[in-house]
Amino acid sequence: MLLGVAVVAILGAGAWYWTSRKADGAESAYRTTTVERGDIRVAISATGTLSAISTVTVGSQISGQVTDVLVDYNSEVKKGEVLARIDPSTYEAQIEQGNAQIANAQASLKQAQATLANAELDYTRKADLGTQKLVAQSDVDLARAARDQARAQVNAAQASIRQQTASTQTTRVNLDRTVIRSPVDGVVLTRSIEPGQTVAASLQAPELFTIAEDLSKMKIELAVDEADIGQVKVGQAVSFTVDAFADRQFRGEVQQVRLSATTTSNVVTYPVVVSVDNSDGTLLPGLTVNAEIEVSKRDDILKISNAALRYKPTGEEANATAAAQAPQGGQNRGSGVSDDLVRVAGTLQLKPEQQSAFDAALAALRERQAARAAQAQQRGGASMFGGPGGGPRSGGNSSSGGGAMQAQIRQRMAERMQQDFAPFRATLDEQQRQRWDGELRTLLGAKRAPVYKLVNGKPDMVQVRVGASDGTSTEVSGAVKEGDVVVVGERAKE
Repeated sequence: MLLGVAVVAILGAGAWYWTSRKADGAESAYRTTTVERGDIRVAISATGTLSAISTVTVGSQISGQVTDVLVDYNSEVKKGEVLARIDPSTYEAQIEQGNAQIANAQASLKQAQATLANAELDYTRKADLGTQKLVAQSDVDLARAARDQARAQVNAAQASIRQQTASTQTTRVNLDRTVIRSPVDGVVLTRSIEPGQTVAASLQAPELFTIAEDLSKMKIELAVDEADIGQVKVGQAVSFTVDAFADRQFRGEVQQVRLSATTTSNVVTYPVVVSVDNSDGTLLPGLTVNAEIEVSKRDDILKISNAALRYKPTGEEANATAAAQAPQGGQNRGSGVSDDLVRVAGTLQLKPEQQSAFDAALAALRERQAARAAQAQQRGGASMFGGPGGGPRSGGNSSSGGGAMQAQIRQRMAERMQQDFAPFRATLDEQQRQRWDGELRTLLGAKRAPVYKLVNGKPDMVQVRVGASDGTSTEVSGAVKEGDVVVVGERAKE
């Protein structure tokens, strides 16, 4: 009796060992990873240059010799502060000459006024005598002409005074311009003159100083590639480094996406302006910046290694997997789109009548999916929406024709969804409707890809919806959950 029990125990242990070895051998044939929950940050890299938000070039509107330069590089200046002086002697002499001309014009005016007074008296006397026929009419006419001429002389003298005054005022303005003042509060970045240097402003104003208005706030002008510019929006966070402070990371924010594209060696880039807080004065104008624009950040989502999305079974495993994925008994594997719709509806806080309308539309959708799967089984292949859950297939070899076909499939799916769920949508309020429309657009526009879960030592294909990717991991949703083991490759057979 004891011998029989021992034999049975030995046989059982052997069977368990053999089964375990077989399962371990099957699992060890694949390289795997697990579906994890975590965060994904998607960023665009670009380079640019730091500069002041406002940089003012100070020039000279007049010519002359520089007598004094009162500021130097890095000098902090206030608005109206004197920066330099140009020799004013020429303009002072012109003012003296102008004053003399004004005095001469004023003397001419008094003389003309006296002549006018005499001419008016003479005309008045002769006009009275003319009415009495005591003088000839020609004498009256001559007296009138002399009076008018005297009035014109007075007007000419007055105009001469105004002209000389205006000319002198112009000279005074130029005299004031011999003192170069700062137009803003800021810091002197460059100085282009030295005392004794002659400034010539005949054709254009020479540049004397460059002043950065406020270095506590700076900007970066990044050159972003045309392939990435569509993802950049105002308000996105930017992190950047500069070689001068390699151990520090700085922050900024996208302020403007400019439309003025630049083409260099057939590469098109767009300028993106980033605002930077430089309250501590660490950053300097002109530094080269290596920046990353955070275009998307997904927190607490399911993600898998990108290698899992690239894996495709080979050889006998490919045939076995294809046979296992064939529709069975009219059943569509996975839930895909319909489950996603249930998830979206769950966020809308539906009322009972709204929930009833949704359930009716969802039942019609699932019934059509089941019918399509049955037709695919009869044809011995997959339906047009043969991916699990009714989503278009993705992965594998793609071409421009395949991409166009998938776009057409998505378009037809969108139209059909809108028709099927139109009665349900009509029951929603404005806020719910906007939420539903946005989620539906995201759902239908999302890409789908096959992932191979390891089930009982064998790869089992499921379709997942893929989202943001940081180049290493990709956001997924659908027929996977946290902790699922997925295949990323096959081990070499010994």
